[in-house]
Amino acid sequence: MPTDTSTAALRTEQDPDAAARRARFGHLPPPVRLQDTVEERPGTVPDPSRDTYNADEWLVRYCL
Repeated sequence: MPTDTSTAALRTEQDPDAAARRARFGHLPPPVRLQDTVEERPGTVPDPSRDTYNADEWLVRYCL
């Protein structure tokens, strides 16, 4: 007695549309590497004077 999977396999072998679908969609595309998925670019040009910390400037701004 044939099982459901063997009956389905026989049915798809006889159907030309199923064979065309299997030829087109029967395999997965190659995996995409993680390095290829993200592109990192700065939103603005980095300003080196903005990132420097000055303790005296902080004191004058917030304490006086």
